[in-house]
Amino acid sequence: MCSAARGPSEWPREHRHPSHAVQPRRRPRGGPGGYEAALVARRLGADVTVIERAGLGGAAVLTDVVPSKTLIATAEWMTNAEFAAGLGIRPGAAAALGKDASVDLDVVNTRVRALAAAQSADIRGRLEREGVRVVIADGRLDGPTDVVARSADGSEERFDAHVVLLALGATPRVLPDAVPDGERILSWTQLYSLTELPEHLIVVGSGVTGAEFAGAYHALGAQVTLVSSRDRVLPGEDADAAELIENVFRTRGMTVCSRSRAESARRTETGVEVTLADGRVLEGSHVLLAVGSVPSTVGIGLEEAGVELTERGHVRVDKVSRTTARGVYAAGDCTGVLPLASVAAMQGRVAMAHALGDAVSPIRLRTVAANIFTAPEIATVGYSEAGLEEAGVKYVSAMLPLARNPRAKMMGMQDGFVKLFAHPDAGVVYGGVVVAPRASELIFPITLAVSHRLTVDDVAEAFTIYPSLSGSIAEVARMLHHRIA
Repeated sequence: MCSAARGPSEWPREHRHPSHAVQPRRRPRGGPGGYEAALVARRLGADVTVIERAGLGGAAVLTDVVPSKTLIATAEWMTNAEFAAGLGIRPGAAAALGKDASVDLDVVNTRVRALAAAQSADIRGRLEREGVRVVIADGRLDGPTDVVARSADGSEERFDAHVVLLALGATPRVLPDAVPDGERILSWTQLYSLTELPEHLIVVGSGVTGAEFAGAYHALGAQVTLVSSRDRVLPGEDADAAELIENVFRTRGMTVCSRSRAESARRTETGVEVTLADGRVLEGSHVLLAVGSVPSTVGIGLEEAGVELTERGHVRVDKVSRTTARGVYAAGDCTGVLPLASVAAMQGRVAMAHALGDAVSPIRLRTVAANIFTAPEIATVGYSEAGLEEAGVKYVSAMLPLARNPRAKMMGMQDGFVKLFAHPDAGVVYGGVVVAPRASELIFPITLAVSHRLTVDDVAEAFTIYPSLSGSIAEVARMLHHRIA
């Protein structure tokens, strides 16, 4: 939670520039939305206090993005070892690379927690060097301009804030008959306390979180069953990409239960039982609930302060992250805009720039790149194919399998593709999908094309390294040149 000064239209003229002595006060919370907002506010001359309950970085650093991607990075070593024999590496050397090796999950999770803590400490150090005050406490609103911070010892401190930024985050959603216990029935925030690899992990939910953890734990050596209530895994993603990932999961030995809704999970003497809506019972050693998240907006005085919530409990914001309460802004997962750390950070920066009278442009969600850290990864940016079809927008598309790329052949990569969508006449790039190892890095040139309205010819005419995976992006753009009127 973050607070600051009155909006620019309310300030006396002498308060509108950071060089003046009188500084507006603001209070953020310490996730990506909060700490990025705090840095912007401080640079614009505000007196800034960050109120954070758990630690700087919020869930993104402590229980979500940083720890999960650290775990996945470990799993990636095991996945890479699968290709060792095909590259001519002898069994002894393959074992050294990880093939047929075992994972010490206690060591892995100790490293995961240490990296998260170090990142959190780095963020706190940076904020304090910039002159931001950090208060570890629970924050609540007492009207739109007052923030009350309650410390663990029960003491309270009140802040008279001119502008408040709510960066409240979200918590894992649980099922009424499947309540996490932190030992056998787990939310994704509780996985990092495990000291031994689950013998058989049942993952309930096949969205981004479920697919990432299912793939990672299977690569680490656990037997995994993925329960999907929809026709396929990753139902909200590009259909070709989701189909490829599901085929990869099945080929590698994962059990995928499609069109199967979990109703309950209970502990047994030796593990867990997950009951499905059709009466089937799945038995495993552990179950991970990955069934979405709930915004952390209850019980902290939002509605009493005039902050309107949506039907699902998210803070309602406009394009510059203003809420319905004067002087109160919001950023991150609590807004329900896009559950991405990059979007939360941008919302926080935009909010503070707007609040302090700096030049600001509303966030353009069409230019947001997103990545799913499965193996291979799925990266997307711009309009999706389903979105174009739903909107009735005419487009042309081209797709090139990664297996045709010379660098991919050298590296033993077989699964993946590059796909672009473009205007059928002008050739402006609408969007793209990359499914490949390190797709999160490869999507950037397509992001530039979408952000700056480049044409497929602009992309095609740029030099690429030979051989390189990025060469496939230029090749797909050249394919589209011949399909544009």
